[in-house]
Formats: sequence, C-alpha cells, structure tokens
Amino acid sequence: MVTQEQRRRQLAREKFLRQQQRRTDARRKARMRNAVIASVLGVVLVGSLALYTTGTLRGDDDSVAKSAEASPSAEPAKKAPDPCEKPAAGKIEKMTFDKEPALKIDTSAQYTMTLDTTCGEMSVELDAKGAPHTVNSFEFLAGKGYFDHTRCHRLTTQGIYVLQCGDPTAQGSGGPGYEIKDENLKSDALKKDVYPTGTVAMANAGPNTNGSQFFLVYQDSPLPPNYTPFGKLDKKGLAVLEKIAKAGESTGMGDGAPNATVVINKATVTKS
Repeated sequence: MVTQEQRRRQLAREKFLRQQQRRTDARRKARMRNAVIASVLGVVLVGSLALYTTGTLRGDDDSVAKSAEASPSAEPAKKAPDPCEKPAAGKIEKMTFDKEPALKIDTSAQYTMTLDTTCGEMSVELDAKGAPHTVNSFEFLAGKGYFDHTRCHRLTTQGIYVLQCGDPTAQGSGGPGYEIKDENLKSDALKKDVYPTGTVAMANAGPNTNGSQFFLVYQDSPLPPNYTPFGKLDKKGLAVLEKIAKAGESTGMGDGAPNATVVINKATVTKS
C-alpha cells in the first residue's frame, strides 16, 4: 500500500520531470531558432560583402528599393533620432558640363575642402599631388555651387562603413556630365585592401568612371584599391561623421539612406 508521504514524493518527482522536459524542449527550440537566425545573418552578410567587393560604391540604390518592394510583409526599420539640423534655405542648381575642367590647381599647394552640413562642419585635407585631376574637379564643382543643398544619400553599416555624398539627385545615379580617370590607387594610405578611417574617396561604377560622388569612411573598411582616395577628414569632421553613422540607416539591413538628415548646405575648396 502506498503511503501518503510516498504519494507526495511521487507527485513531486513527476512535477520535477515535467519541468525538466519543458526546459529541455525550450532549449532545443531556442537552439533551432538561433541557428536559423545565424544562417539568415550569414546569408545577408555574405551577400552584402559580395555586393561591396564587386563595385558597391556606385549608383545602385534602385536595387535596395526593389528589394524592399519585393518584400511587402517586412516591417520597416525603426529610425533612430535625427541628430542633425534642418537644411539651410536654398535649392539645388542642376548643372551638367561637357568635359572635365582644365587642370588649374597647384599640385604643390595645400587644398582644403570644407563641407558645411546640417550635422556639423567637416574639413577634408585634399591630396592635390596624388589626385590632381580629382582635386581640380572638386575645386571647380564647389566653386560653381554644384554640391550646395545636396543630400548625402547612402550610409553603409555592414561590411564597409561609409557615408556617400555628391549626387544632386540623391538617388545614386547623378553626376556632373563628365568622368575622371582613377588616381592615387597605389597610395600608401591603402594597405592590405583597407580604406582607413577618415579616408575620403571617389565612388564609381567601374574603372575610370569617377564623377562627383564620393564617400567618407568612418571605420576601417575592407575594399579593393579601386576607388580614388583624394583626402582625409580632420578630427572634428570625423566626429560629425561618426554621429551620422550612429543614427543608422533606413533599411535596417546595412545599406540605405541615413536616418540623419545629412545635407551639404555649402561646399568650398580653399588653397592655403
């Protein structure tokens, strides 16, 4: 005959076994869920890296938009607070030029590009000696007001870490109407296929297709030396860039429009 105490112990043991089984099942489900998440992230990362290393820094924002349209059930990414001010009054002047401007800069002199943006001022020490045609083009375009009131249209937060600017259309497809050949690709600044933090370089759609779009690196980024490096941000400018990057991008997938309202109110190039 089973005593009351034995029955109590049996029930307690059965309860304990049920709890252990539930915990085991929960751990198994968690492992399966984490494995799926890891697999998805792996596919996204590999796909992103493949995109980045096969001509990423070009006008391909349309592909991002099409991907979003193909997945209507996906929830929109939650935007971080905008750390920037409202753009200055004014509008973009649409400009197209038939050919690259004649080389007029002094390659032995020091030139600085100042980007007065809604997020703060960024100064770039330009490499006139290593990239004379690129620097000459920026002096010409800035002098014409080409960059004024333009929006920096792209921020990447996975694989490479850059803010892309210089397109009056803000769609990734705009340019000045002419193209410049690649320069400075053997720069000592590019070591082991890495564009160091603070580098400012040209975006392109392939060899010798440089126009007006450029990118600013806020964290060391693995890239082949296919993009003309033509300047370096000062510390103050880098702090502004990091603030923009911290606000994230709009898709939540590592490549999209910045959540920050990054508008170049005015760009100037000065000789010192």
